[in-house]
This record gives sequence, C-alpha cells and structure tokens, in this order.
Amino acid sequence: MRNTDSTGTTERTVFLLTHTGRQAAVRSAELVVQGLLHNGIGVRVPAEEAAELTLPPSVRVVEADEGVDEDCELLVVLGGDGTLLRGAELARASGVPLLGVNLGRVGFLAEAERDDLDKVVHRVVERSYEVEERMTIDVLVRNNGGVVHRDWALNEASVEKAARERMLEVVAEVDGRPVSRFGCDGVVCATPTGSTAYAFSAGGPVVWPEVEALLMVPISAHALFAKPLVTTPESVLAVEVQPETPGGVLWCDGRRSVELPAGARVEVRRGEVPVRLARLHHASFTDRLVAKFALPVAGWRGAPH
Repeated sequence: MRNTDSTGTTERTVFLLTHTGRQAAVRSAELVVQGLLHNGIGVRVPAEEAAELTLPPSVRVVEADEGVDEDCELLVVLGGDGTLLRGAELARASGVPLLGVNLGRVGFLAEAERDDLDKVVHRVVERSYEVEERMTIDVLVRNNGGVVHRDWALNEASVEKAARERMLEVVAEVDGRPVSRFGCDGVVCATPTGSTAYAFSAGGPVVWPEVEALLMVPISAHALFAKPLVTTPESVLAVEVQPETPGGVLWCDGRRSVELPAGARVEVRRGEVPVRLARLHHASFTDRLVAKFALPVAGWRGAPH
C-alpha cells in the first residue's frame, strides 16, 4: 500500500542510486534531490551513499536492499554501466522501473545524459515517461548431477577460463543437442539488451531490444565452427566445461561470479522476471545505436518521398 499524507493524497517517492565515487555524480545527485523535493516528491537514498552526499534532512536514508519497494514510483540511477546494472538488480527484485542517467561512457541502459538533469526531473514530476520490460536470463549451474548455483542476468552470463595460461575446453549445446566442442577464452550467453555489451566486444551481433532471442557468442575460440548463434527465446543454451580442462568461472552481468569446477554445466534460459525500464524518448534503437557508438552516417539521404 502506498503512503498517504494527512490530506489523504498519495505521496510520491523516488529512490536515488548514485556512483558516489564520481564527483560529477555527487553533484548531479544533489541537483536531482533538490529538484524532486522542490516539487513535493520524496527521495530515498541508500545509507552507504548518503554519507558522501550533502542532503536535506527530509531525505530518507535507508538500507539499499530494503528501500526499493512498491511505495517507490521510480528508481533513478546516476552513473555508468556498472551502477546501472546495480540498479537493475534492485529494479528486478522490486518491480520498480529504472530510469538511468549516464555519467559513464556508452551507457546503453541509460535514458538520459548528465546535461539532461533538468529534463529528467521535469519528466519525473509530470509523470511523462513510459515503461517497457526487458527480457532477462535465468542461469543454472549443475555439477555431479545436482544444482549447485542459481543466478540471473539482464545483459549476459559468461563462462570464462580461470587460468590465464590455459584455454577452457567446452561443448556448446542448444535445446539439448550438442553444437560444437572447442577451446576458448569463454562463451557469452546474452539477451538482446546485452548484445551491445560483452557479447558485442566478443564479436556478436547487435540485436534490437524488441527482438526476443538468446545469443551464444564464443570468446577467442580455436575452432573452424565457433560462430555467434541467435536462437529463439524458448531455447535452452548450455555450456559444458570438459572434465580434462582446468575449471572456469561464471560471471553474471560482470557483477556476480561463482567458480566452475571441471565437469560443471551451465544452463541459460529466458528469465521468469523481467527488468522494467522507464523511457523518456521515442527515438528508434537505430538512432540510439548511432549516437552511442558515434557511427559515421554522413552522406545518408534516406528513402525518396
């Protein structure tokens, strides 16, 4: 149930997550707080960040894992990709939409840049935004026939070698059937959202976020056939670490990791719980792609009218 004030009207609350290690983010957070409070919107800030910010006493300081709940209208994140993925963890757990402001480099998950802070506050105040759902993946690790770990990711789950001097020997599988065995530095299993992240760096295709699919992208594979694969969202991808190879490590969104002993099996399937993103713009993903990667488009004339 949402909070109401003494007049019976619903109080609006925004949770603010900030990369306080960046001075620009600290100043941006203080400006956003001022703008929201001025317009009668309550603000919550996690305790670990509050100490680094100059905040009015009306700001509620909470534990991060307890402060994002159904009372919150939005989760506003100020930072780079790492902070946005941290925000995605809270957004998925709570169901609260995430609105990202990029203070890093690329920031594909972000909806605004630092110069847009006034616009962000205005759009939040006016409730002038739309919410879309992004597909996630659920990750299962099996060893000796039993499940030893469960996780999830918004961008990707990557099986990587643990020893720098040795390749990882794996068998890739799709829908219960083997595809290929090869030595590699790793294998990335990604969502369309993650196609512009690690999977992109590994040579995978860019997939428009409206397309529902799963990606499997080998990393530096030594094999004739080790190409990126795009499957249906109903497919189950698996990577088996071979018994005779050194163990590996599983990374989910580059934030959470678990060791993979030789013989471990990693299964990736469509996630049951999506991440909700707040959108301010109706620009096409093509335009976003061109802007984020500064792609050259000079000379384009477009279709004749």
